[in-house]
Formats: sequence, structure tokens, C-alpha cells
Amino acid sequence: MEKSRKPKIRFKGFTDDWEQRKLGDIGQTYTGLSGKTKDDFGHGQAQFVTYMNVFSNPISNPKMNEPIEVDSKQNEVEVGDVFFTTSSETPKEVGMTSVLIEKQGKMYLNSFCFGYRLYEKYDSYYLAYVFRSSSFREKIILLAQGISRYNISKNKVMEIDVFIPSYKEQIQIGKYFRDIDTLITLHQRKLDKLINVKKSMLEKMFPKQGSTVPEIRFTGFTNDWEQRKFSDIATRESSVCTSASDTPSVEYEDVVAEEGRLNKDIRSKEVVKTGITFDGSQVLYGKLRPYLHNWLNPDFKGIAVGDWWVLKPVNMDKNFLYRLIQTQQFDNIANQSSGSKMPRSDWNLISSSEFMVPLSKEEQSKIGAYFDQLDHLITLHQRKYEKLLDVKKAFLEKLIGGDN
Repeated sequence: MEKSRKPKIRFKGFTDDWEQRKLGDIGQTYTGLSGKTKDDFGHGQAQFVTYMNVFSNPISNPKMNEPIEVDSKQNEVEVGDVFFTTSSETPKEVGMTSVLIEKQGKMYLNSFCFGYRLYEKYDSYYLAYVFRSSSFREKIILLAQGISRYNISKNKVMEIDVFIPSYKEQIQIGKYFRDIDTLITLHQRKLDKLINVKKSMLEKMFPKQGSTVPEIRFTGFTNDWEQRKFSDIATRESSVCTSASDTPSVEYEDVVAEEGRLNKDIRSKEVVKTGITFDGSQVLYGKLRPYLHNWLNPDFKGIAVGDWWVLKPVNMDKNFLYRLIQTQQFDNIANQSSGSKMPRSDWNLISSSEFMVPLSKEEQSKIGAYFDQLDHLITLHQRKYEKLLDVKKAFLEKLIGGDN
């Protein structure tokens, strides 16, 4: 028996209940490629939708398709079809979906997915968001079977209930989320551009190997930079203490890698931890798995818990030191680490390595301030981007999720 319901929020002009239907009642499945060997791929006049295309994209990306020979024995995909991955290494990643919006020529589906074709016309964008909503994903995850690798049964998937609005309302919902995705993409591009600018300026505002001056420099500074051992410009702090309300603990999990910002209010922690003290005049560098790029420039007192170096600048601007440890030269040396599974940077190697530094404190300060401003811009765009993702998630559940 069909049930009906209404979403928590709704666009104006729509009042009809949504109908509850089993996927198997409104469409049917078909298999992907079969009987193929590796020699059959990489050439031909047809295309096939790859596993990674389905896994990564709610809307199928034609640029990720690959060539294959035309084969009339295979099931050909059609615009509006939904693709499901059938297996993955974790339950949370099984049954990922992708909807085909456009098609050119003969096209098939990879053998590690199954296709789903609806009997009637549905808005493809609406379907893309429905099948990626958390409420639908929860139902899929419950179907995952396995130990080291998880699989789902397409017959079981067809027993899942979904709520379906009118076609006009589907179009409205699909357009709304497409507009949000467009905004998200724009902010992502701005964010990526700023991150690339920072990376480029870190290369150009510090001298290249064999040079005594940087490629880009602030006006008024002409003197050569000089080589200094790292141990001459920074020392490691070693005083140990326990965390408290006025000296919160900082752990790896509290810091956003590569961005150098906290991801939570660390003062709300209740568990007491022991670590190396810092008072706001030092910078933190994560020596464990240095390729993760964990670093922090705190302006507060606290306790560094775990594999941190607490670096105290010696006759060196703190903000400049913070940028120096982000340069490619420092990164290369830090990653000459010991240990295969849990590599750690070698302090003896780092401390004895030489780096070019400006002797002018004013120039150091200007460089540090420049990157501080750049980081501030990056953080602003990152927050706008994350807020849009949160808005999308919230509206997905209120417009589509509900009691599904």
C-alpha cells in the first residue's frame, strides 16, 4: 500500500503529498559490461562509464568515460539512467550513485556497477540529489555485506522505499540544488586559486637554491639574504606541563592540515593531557608524517600534545619563521624521515640544515604579514565554502530527506 507525506520545507505552489514507492516498482535494473578482457579496453568507437565516474560524481562526468569497441551484446545506457556501484572497501562507500545527463554515441556501463532505468520520466537532477541524500545513503549502508570488501544486492536495493513528488516539483528541487552546486563550485575555484597563489608566492618570496635574493621582494630591501643553520634561528622547547582551562591542549586532530587553523574550540576539552608548553611566542610543527603539513601559529598559551616540535624563534620574526617551515626546501628536508609506517622528521638533520634568511627584521616582518593576510583571505573563502556545503546538506534533508 502506498503511503504519502510532505517534506519539512517546500517551494510555493506545491501542496500535494509525495508518494512512497519501492524502487523496483518504478524501474528495473540491468548489468554492466560482461565477458571482457583487458585487451578490449582503451580503444574503439564506443565509450563506457567508469567505476570512478560513478563513485565520484552524482551527475555522470563524460570526461571520465573511456573508449571501448561497439558490442551489440552489451546493455547500452540511456539518458536518465542511474548507476550504482556494487562493492567497496567500506560500507559507507558502497552503492554510490550517478545519473546520466548526456550521452554521445554508443555507451555502456563498467562491470562493477549496475544500471537502473525508470519506467516513467523523472527529473535527472532531482534523482541525483535523492540518491546522494544521507537518508537514502543510510538505507544503502544497511544493505552492505562482507568482511574485507563489502557488496550490495541489486534486488535488495530495489526494495528500498523513496518518496516521489510531482514532476514539476522534482524540476524545482533539482534546479535549486544545481544553483547551490554552482555557487559551491565558484567558491571552490576561488579558494583553489588563493591556495595556488600562496604556494607560488612561497616559492618566489624565498630565494631559490643557489640564489641570495628572492624573485619577488618588497620595495626598499636590496641586501643579500644570508645562510643560517636552522638551529641558529629556532630552538625546540621541551618544558612539559598538563593542560588546564587557561592552557588548552593542541593535538594533531585539532588542526586543519596545510591550513594551520584550529577546527574546534580546544578550550572546551575536558580531558587533561600532558605535553610541551607554549606561550604564544612559538610556532608548532608536526614532525609525525611531515607530508601531512600540520603546523600552527598560536597566539595563546597552551600544551602541544603528541608529535609536535614547539619552535622558539632566535633573533627571528615569529611569523617569518612560520612561513619558512612551509617552504619547499624545509618540506624536502623534513620528509627525509625515518620509519616507513610512522615516519618522523629528523631534528638533527633539520637543525643542521642551512636556510637563506633576510637579516632585516623589517623585511622578515613584512613577509610574515603578507602571508598572514593571504591566510586570512583563504580562511574566509574556506568558511564561505563550508557554509554552502552545510546549507546544501540541511536543505537536502528538509526538502528530500525527511522521513524517507
